[in-house]
Amino acid sequence: MTELNNQPEENKSASADSAFVAKTTSAEEAAMAGKKEEQETELGKCQKERDEYLDGWKRAKAELINYKKDEAKRFETVVKLSNEDLIKELLLVLDSFDLGLASLEKEGSAQKGLYLIRSQLKDILKSYGLEEIETSAGKIFDPNTEEAVAELDSDKPSGTIIEEVEKGYLLNGRVIRPVRVKISK
Repeated sequence: MTELNNQPEENKSASADSAFVAKTTSAEEAAMAGKKEEQETELGKCQKERDEYLDGWKRAKAELINYKKDEAKRFETVVKLSNEDLIKELLLVLDSFDLGLASLEKEGSAQKGLYLIRSQLKDILKSYGLEEIETSAGKIFDPNTEEAVAELDSDKPSGTIIEEVEKGYLLNGRVIRPVRVKISK
């Protein structure tokens, strides 16, 4: 302090200004450091929030893609089965053809034209996914594809098919009419 007193007035004021500037700079640096820490904290929060939003968006996008795939499969199934009622009605016509042909064969005067019409009808139905369920007498009854309309006394084991009463059909792998059969008790 004595040095300050011995210095000319001009130098005293410059030294005081430097001390003031040094104190001010330290205070400003401290304030800026605090502000920088605050900004870094805020930046960290924003980055964390951004990551959460990005993850949510990715999940939502994946769910939408899965939903679209599921809907496409459902639509495909609806298209395949949309003709089910029409085909069920046509099965009645096919059954009538079978009965008519059976009666004509008994008389011995079956006509080729009827067989051709029946064949064309079966081909059209087959192109839409219709399949006949194969069964025969002597097979074990399968409740998934067959319907028992009667139980008869027989020398065959219980649950064995004795007679096919009406043909059954699958439409695109799904039973739309089970085979109607008589089974043994």
